[in-house]
Amino acid sequence: MKNIKKKISLKNILKILPHRFPFLLVDKVLDFKKNIFLSTLKSISANDFFFLGHFPKKFIFPGVLIIESIAQSCCLLLFYIHKSLSVKNKTYCLASIKDTSFFRPVYPGDQMIIKVYFKRRICKMYFFYGIVFVKNIIICKSTLLLSYL
Repeated sequence: MKNIKKKISLKNILKILPHRFPFLLVDKVLDFKKNIFLSTLKSISANDFFFLGHFPKKFIFPGVLIIESIAQSCCLLLFYIHKSLSVKNKTYCLASIKDTSFFRPVYPGDQMIIKVYFKRRICKMYFFYGIVFVKNIIICKSTLLLSYL
């Protein structure tokens, strides 16, 4: 897609997602295909607060935050499916996580590439499939259901 980096900058991500530091888990949108696919990047830093206790002396990025990065990427895809800030005025909630597998840990210095695919919509529910990569190695796969209130 043309000029994807210009269209979806961090400034625009902040307009779409309600999350802020320390729980904004998307740094950049890398690729997008209307109504089908979105790819994002999250750089992992040793300065992130959760490394203080997860796990001491073995800095491992928490799996629940990997799932949250998938969910935030799904919200960005939803925004571009609807092509409006009306999505921002709705509160999207993570309603279900299914068929999730973690294959390798994520460490400080890694860059996660999160790829999310829109599967289907049923009323207020949106189904997605997400895959997370580090250095072209699959880290996590999950099916997520998002719904709005």
